[in-house]
Amino acid sequence: MGRIITSVLITNNGKEIRCDCLVDTGASSLILPSAWKDRLGDFSSTSKVRLETADQRIIEGEACGPVKIQIEGFRAIYNECIFMDMEPKDGGYEPILGYIILEQSQATVDMIGHRLIKVSYLDLK
Repeated sequence: MGRIITSVLITNNGKEIRCDCLVDTGASSLILPSAWKDRLGDFSSTSKVRLETADQRIIEGEACGPVKIQIEGFRAIYNECIFMDMEPKDGGYEPILGYIILEQSQATVDMIGHRLIKVSYLDLK
């Protein structure tokens, strides 16, 4: 299976970050490196959260929000982002875009084309 990377704009109180995120349908939220937290300024709400990694380690992160999140080509939504300690790889970070943000943005994964496509409607069932 290929990797799907998409551009995301995160905005909070007039400050913004545009980054490329790895689409991970096994993750729930928008996960950003803790090193970027100050770039978005102060948040209305923050709380410590426990996160389970793919290798089943339990680590701590910080849920902050609300922020405006816009996946390029899709409608903007408001949700929280989660900051966690990350190690840069090849000089950069790899933020993660999870399924909750995808669903709210009406985006789904096209497994054949290895891209995101628009969902025509929100699922109520």
